[in-house]
Amino acid sequence: MTTIYDVLRRPLLTEKSSHQYVKLHQYVFEVSSDANKTMIKDAVETLFDVTVERVNVMNMPAKRTRRARSRRLSVRRSGYKKAIVTLAAGDTIDAFEGVR
Repeated sequence: MTTIYDVLRRPLLTEKSSHQYVKLHQYVFEVSSDANKTMIKDAVETLFDVTVERVNVMNMPAKRTRRARSRRLSVRRSGYKKAIVTLAAGDTIDAFEGVR
């Protein structure tokens, strides 16, 4: 049994996600692999006291990268599940807000 605190792992802060929350009111989170859309919606609404309009979920694939020191050594990064949460107009999450 997972609680709402186990559903959201961390926010994903990239250039694309910063554009999404400024212009489109969409916030991106890495979520637990067994979480579904209703669990994600309940967790965001409870933790941040906002109204969620829509949740989109994607499974991101694992990727191969290289070590910095020895370029020959290949390392496999594990895959993860990503959720894009669209909030109602006027709602914001303060953890994402930065310098404007």
